[in-house]
Amino acid sequence: MTTTEHLSVVPDAEVSFIGTERGLETELIPRAGYRLHTVDMIPFDPALGAKRYLLPAALMRSAHQAKAVIRQQGARIAVGMGGYPSAPAVLGARLAGLPAVIHESNAVPGRANRFAARLTPHIAVAFDRSRGQLAGGSRAVTSGMLISAALSRLAELAPADRAALRTAARRDLNVPPGRRLVVVNGGSLGAARLTEAAVGLAALWQQSDDVQPLIKTGPAALTEAMAGLATRGGHRVARAVPYLDRMDLVYAAADLVVCRAGSATVAELAATGVPAVLVPYPYAPGDHQTHNARVLSDAGAGLLLPDEGTTAERLAELLEPLLADPARLAAMTGAADPGPHARAAELLASHVLNVAGFPLPKP
Repeated sequence: MTTTEHLSVVPDAEVSFIGTERGLETELIPRAGYRLHTVDMIPFDPALGAKRYLLPAALMRSAHQAKAVIRQQGARIAVGMGGYPSAPAVLGARLAGLPAVIHESNAVPGRANRFAARLTPHIAVAFDRSRGQLAGGSRAVTSGMLISAALSRLAELAPADRAALRTAARRDLNVPPGRRLVVVNGGSLGAARLTEAAVGLAALWQQSDDVQPLIKTGPAALTEAMAGLATRGGHRVARAVPYLDRMDLVYAAADLVVCRAGSATVAELAATGVPAVLVPYPYAPGDHQTHNARVLSDAGAGLLLPDEGTTAERLAELLEPLLADPARLAAMTGAADPGPHARAAELLASHVLNVAGFPLPKP
């Protein structure tokens, strides 16, 4: 929620986290060295059926739990980053008489943030198009979407330095000179539809000597993907990996990316200018991935491909003309609006500290 620079401005500042015992935060936050305080919140999800009638009581119970944490920690402000655990934190801050900031990461706000926006005037958004769907959204600060420090550095490189990094990155990823690198990225857990289509695409391209697919499968699908590549001949041109640890190198080396349209991925592509074919996850709440994808497709920086139409043959139809037209790829790169994503951590931290009443140095 804050950056190292701003912690040095407020050297005694501490960051604590509130979440639930069911989310990824139970692993990620302690691993990062922070304490996680848990509350008994349930999702803002109509699929709960009759259990959804328990939501008001669960919200009030968890808000009072959050209020107790806030007071015990001596907090000055609460920051809700979206998702159902953030609603009790924002409401808990209000019950404690403290300010709160919410950050909306998607082009379509989630249920928790649509609720939380009614509890605080302090709103930050990743994409401007979400403003009109939040109470008080006209007052929102556009902070961008937080991306990794490595990708922020990549986004801000001068053209000559970017070219040098591209050469080094392609060497690191074993991409021979003259080959186009197509990265198929299904997210942290992979995406079965994208992996299946990519394996089929590699089979179609197995005799090509000018293209190299790199398929991120997620750990669960790696063995099956590798077997599919070997059986169908795609192993001649493609490589499957469970993870991509250095996304800065991947984006620096890639000519084209095929991926889902989570807010972080869209922000990374916008900031780095990598052309993309975006395949929104069709079951995302509010179809928010489609709206995220349109941030790029409406600008001409990406193409939107529905999940149900994502086959090897359809990918080939879309990708082959792009890969054969460097001028069009360059135009897509130029059409990407980098926005404030590379500085999102700094901008959001400044906003939070300002609302909390910490004096900040003038730029």
